[in-house]
Amino acid sequence: MAAMIEARLLLVDDDPAHLEALAERLTGDGFEVTRAASGAEALERLDEAWPDLVILDLMMPEMDGQALAGRIKHRADIPILVLSAVATADNKADLIAQFAEDYVTKPYDYVELVARIRRVLRRLQDQIPVEELALGDLTLVPRMREAIVRGRHVSLSPTESRFLATLAASMPRAVTTEQLLRKVWADSDAADPAYVWVTVRRLRQKLEFDADDPQHLLTDPAGGYRLAAWELRRGTPESGT
Repeated sequence: MAAMIEARLLLVDDDPAHLEALAERLTGDGFEVTRAASGAEALERLDEAWPDLVILDLMMPEMDGQALAGRIKHRADIPILVLSAVATADNKADLIAQFAEDYVTKPYDYVELVARIRRVLRRLQDQIPVEELALGDLTLVPRMREAIVRGRHVSLSPTESRFLATLAASMPRAVTTEQLLRKVWADSDAADPAYVWVTVRRLRQKLEFDADDPQHLLTDPAGGYRLAAWELRRGTPESGT
């Protein structure tokens, strides 16, 4: 009987030695691994089949990891784990808020990397609720990872979806920065408050008419963040409301 495949991974790295060595180890641990040595090749592999998770190196020529991630997310909301030698907190926060599920700094411990891969896959299976939430002229559609703002559909990253779902679950109470780090970035080691600040900034740019005068995603005077206390309706909102 053939061994069960744990998950399908797309591994993208322009370093052939690292690409081959990591692919072999992941294959030995039960993953089905497709290799790509460039961003262009990775997009070709996506045309052939969608993986459960993309693991990509950030520093690549021609099309770097950030540009590739944007192209991937434009096609489908496939989870992404970034490998990078850049270790600054601001860079991690920006990348995680924008498109990545997790960020692993090179050099890394292989056992830790596999643990993070499995945690990301496990978390994505059941963390996003399926209910729609209507909050005034803002509707959250977690299962589609999108929001509808005054009739305009806005795509959300997985992190942004979890962030908003966490705030919605706590309405009308605020959620502190520390609580958000524990719930939204539970699987990221040494998560930094900058992760929260960057996510709030990006969400306000997406959801608010004026990001400098937010009406939906509010900073609570006592600390933390909350969604504005519009009348909360669950399920699919009626048209025209």
